[in-house]
Amino acid sequence: MDAKKELLEYKKTVDRQLARYFSRKLREMREFGFSARGAVKNIRDLTLAGGKRVRAAFMFYGYLAGGGREIEKIVEASMSIELTHIFLLIHDDIIDRDDFRHNVETVHKRYEKLARRFYRKTDAKHFGDSMAIVAGDIAAAFGNDIIFNSRFAPEKKQKALLRLQEIVVSTVSGEILDVVLEAKGKASEKEILEVHRNKTAKYTVEGPLHLGALLAGADEKTLRVLSEYAIPVGIAFQIQDDILGAFGNEKKLGKPVCSDLREGKQTLLIAKALEFGNRDDREYVKKILGNKDVSAGEIKRFRDIVRDTGSLAYSQNLAKKFVEDGKAAIAKSGFDGKVKDFLAGIADYIVNRDI
Repeated sequence: MDAKKELLEYKKTVDRQLARYFSRKLREMREFGFSARGAVKNIRDLTLAGGKRVRAAFMFYGYLAGGGREIEKIVEASMSIELTHIFLLIHDDIIDRDDFRHNVETVHKRYEKLARRFYRKTDAKHFGDSMAIVAGDIAAAFGNDIIFNSRFAPEKKQKALLRLQEIVVSTVSGEILDVVLEAKGKASEKEILEVHRNKTAKYTVEGPLHLGALLAGADEKTLRVLSEYAIPVGIAFQIQDDILGAFGNEKKLGKPVCSDLREGKQTLLIAKALEFGNRDDREYVKKILGNKDVSAGEIKRFRDIVRDTGSLAYSQNLAKKFVEDGKAAIAKSGFDGKVKDFLAGIADYIVNRDI
């Protein structure tokens, strides 16, 4: 199986479902007024602007791993994790002060511009952040709404809804540590991997797989095997994401390159450059870390330091090791061949992708 191709096909299917969902929600929300419907349109625009739908695909394959066979029902339900994802992204963009996501303006920047044009007496930035926070809250409600109104048995929906809340708590816990480490200005590899485990692995891979499996009525053994796959693969996903954020193409990224460096985020690349580098390397990285106006020349030197110190190679090799650990858990599982092929293939795609 070509997992990347399979993911692309699933994205097309889910995107059609999402477009229909937003059309229905906009009709239902007529009584709430222009501003509320405008918030839903902003959520819709950001959701449909991009994203690989990897979380929705994991939810689908978790369902198959749990023995589920009602394809139409799980495709509809898998939208839920994408709306939860958008809720967290909208809030994350405020925290990171990002202006673009998927090559479109972030929700808080859209509202900030609106305030500058129409509400000149207000604090435009505060207005933008406030409106984005409540828009994110709407997206969170939509994520719950989709599972609550899905066509599965009530006891299965209850288990899935409880798991979805656990996913959010885990993700926010990882975000809290991430913010604290940024404020401290330093972090150990252990702390960074803890952020990756809670903020990415349990949210991007394990959580969606468990949601699908629970809707299929899976037992604890199935959930445990999925976790043994998901946690290392999810950590590898974030390590690779940070590498792409530092070395990727800005147009493909859909946001500014080296945004982590600009925001002063503690990534494995930065931690290992500081650990492996000489005194000049360390002083230089510390000097530009958190500099929002970092120049192209400074970015080039930062990249050279990351390469020359061995930080890049260390991060790449660690991501590959985590992927192999995850694939090993799937290889010895009793899952259907289609499930095994997708999960192994998507793990390889995650660590080898260029965007």
